[in-house]
This record gives sequence, C-alpha cells and structure tokens, in this order.
Amino acid sequence: MTAVDLLLHNIEILCVVDEDMGIERHAAVGVTDGRITHVGPSDVIESQVNPRERRDMSGHLVMPGLINLHTHIPMTLLRGVAEGLDLRGFLDRVWAEEARVMDPTGTEIGARLGALEALLAGTTTALDMYFHPEAAHRGAAEVGLRHVIGPVFFSFAGPDGLSWDERMTVLQEWPDVVARIGGPYIPLALMPHCPVTVGPDYLRQLADHAQEHGYLVTTHASENTGENEDTVEAFGQRPIEMLRTSGILQTAPVIAHAVRIDEGERELIASAGASIAHCPGSNLKLASGALDWVEVQRTGITLGLGTDGCSSSNDLDMFAVMRLASNLARLATHDPQAAPSVEIVHAATLGGATALGMADRIGSVEVGKEADLIAIDLDAPHFVPLHDPYVALVYAAGRGDVSDVWVAGVHVIAGRTPTKVDIDVVMNQAREHVGEWYGA
Repeated sequence: MTAVDLLLHNIEILCVVDEDMGIERHAAVGVTDGRITHVGPSDVIESQVNPRERRDMSGHLVMPGLINLHTHIPMTLLRGVAEGLDLRGFLDRVWAEEARVMDPTGTEIGARLGALEALLAGTTTALDMYFHPEAAHRGAAEVGLRHVIGPVFFSFAGPDGLSWDERMTVLQEWPDVVARIGGPYIPLALMPHCPVTVGPDYLRQLADHAQEHGYLVTTHASENTGENEDTVEAFGQRPIEMLRTSGILQTAPVIAHAVRIDEGERELIASAGASIAHCPGSNLKLASGALDWVEVQRTGITLGLGTDGCSSSNDLDMFAVMRLASNLARLATHDPQAAPSVEIVHAATLGGATALGMADRIGSVEVGKEADLIAIDLDAPHFVPLHDPYVALVYAAGRGDVSDVWVAGVHVIAGRTPTKVDIDVVMNQAREHVGEWYGA
C-alpha cells in the first residue's frame, strides 16, 4: 500500500472540473506533500493507500477551490463607504478614503480580514490588486490564501503617494519579497491600474519588463462607457487598443471587466491569448453594464470570475458571483440557455487557473495538481433533492455551506473554523483600525 498524508474518502459527490466537467460519486482523493496523488472510487482508493490522516466526507461535495480572478482584498476595511455612485464617482470617493485609511498597517489588516472572508467562502486563490503589495501579501498569506499580487502602477502619485521610479524599485525588489513571505506558490505579477491612469510610455516599460522576466500582468480596461471616452480623450485610443500598441496585450494579461468592448476588441483579446475577469456584482452595482458572456465565449477568450473589491461589490462571495454571472448572461441575451452551470463553475475554477497560467497546478481535482480543495456540506434543505451538482453549485449553494478548505494540502478551514489565525483577533484588529478613522 502507498503511504499518503491525507485521504478524503466516502465523498458523496466529487466534482472533478476537468475539461469534461466530470462527476464521481462515492469517491476518494489522496494527498501527499500538498499534491493530489489518487482520485477514484472510494473502495478502490482505500484499498491502495495507507493514510496518515483520514477524513470521512460522507454527505459532502468536494471540488477544486474557487479562484477569484479580480479583487481588491484589503478593501474589506472600506466596505460601504462609496454607495450610489458610478465608476468615476466611486473612484473619487474611494481614493480619498484609501489615502486616509489604507497605509501599510491598514492594508495588512484589511488583507488578513479579506483573505479570511474569502477562505471561509471557499476561495483558495485570488488575483489581488492593491497598494502596499508587501503588506497585503503578508496579511493574506498568514491566513493561508494563495494570494497572487504584485506592484500597482499609476502615471501619477496615486493614493499611496509613490513616484514612478519608486514603483519601479518596488517591482525590482518584488521577487525577494515573495520569497521572504513564503506561502503557497504564486506567479510573479505586475499591475498597471488601467490605460487611462497609466500612459502609453509607462505601459511599454511594464510590457517590456513582463516579457523579459515572465511576469503575469493584470489591469482594468473598458469597465464602462465613461472610461472608454476618457481614454480616447486623453490618448486618442480606446483602452484595448492602448493595451495592444503598448505591448501589454501581447503579454496575455488578465483584463478585469471588459464590459464595453466591441467585436474587433474581442478578437484582439482572443488572438493575444489574454483573459477576461468578469465581475458581475460590481458591474451591476456601479451600473457599468453587462459583459456579453456568450460572445466572449464564442470568440474563444478564457473567462474567469471575480468579486472585485468590497467597496464596489461589498463582499468576497464567489458563490454569489457565479449566480449573478449566469443570470446576468441570460437576462442580457434573453436566452435561458446562455451561460449553463458547467460553464460558470469552469470559469470559477479551471478558467481562472488557465488565466493565471496555473492550469497545470490548480483548478481541477486531478492527479499531480496541488490540493486546493473545498468541501460543501450537503445536509441542508436547499440541496434536497440534488439532481445536478453543477446546477446546485450555481443556483443553490452559498458560502455558508463550505465546511472545509485545503490550500496546497494545508487544512486552512476545518469545520468552518480557520486553523491559522484566531477569527476574533482578526476582526477586532479591523474594528480598531477603522474605528480610529470613523469613530466606530
């Protein structure tokens, strides 16, 4: 028999989420050194392995962890401070608050709180864009989240007050920062805010650096009509064209939003191998518009899902995002067959992994991949009867159903309780920091 570190056995439903979107019943998963070593029928796997730890997952659905492809995790501290605004008004309000509240200490506290919220809701990986990336990464990694982040760039000082040269210094030092903080593997990343806030010459510098050093790039683009108009007024090009002429598009970036793009821009994104992070919650809340899910899929663009930040969508719940994405696609196209459940779950898992260049590591429950897994407790009225697991995940499941979470084989949420931090300490730190500013 083969020794394994962990055996999850008697899994009622295993959503493999491979390219065939397979489902196995009465299954087992073996894990050693943080990687999946066995997947198959529970009775077969149990006869093959000798586990150090055995967990009976009767009455549970196990699936790959959710991947939040666009968020601003430390903004948990700014939840609810910018309401009833469009994108431009939202940014004006939030940037003023960030300059006051989100120093490195506030950023680390907010990231710790946000990472905890994300993990409790079944998110194991997040592509996070935020100031003070070292502080944000330290806070999120402490909780156990696979936290992909990198330096953020503006042509101007920005809420964090850094000059361009100072930002480039942060970029040069970033590999050492990631190595020093440790945690689950993440790709190195750099993050120009968006074409209207990072001019063409600056974008070219970042594109050159990304291509030379193999960095992942993510940016906002075409979030609403006003952003497109502002970019044309400032630089004579729409955002996607600016990304192309600057070389950013050729790095196959993760483009957040891309709500207001036309057919030609979709073709440009597809031909470059770039991806789109669809954030239906913030798009709806800021009245930005609806991504054309069907046409994006038809063009062959890799789609992932994101919550955006807690100021624009107010939480980090990827189950809510899945439901919104499916229903919004159907409403926008007047087609009840648009965005089927398997497409939505794929986008929230393997699609996000593909966009991050990590599909060989995470995103599905397959031998050889890292064990980023979540367990969903099916002992609830809203899961009875359970005809189609993927339909249930999109239209019935919620973050409160997540009982256990593993990241790279580490049990970071056990029985709905975090294992690496004290939840009361994390929340009290956030209350105390915010209270200094808002009199809480």
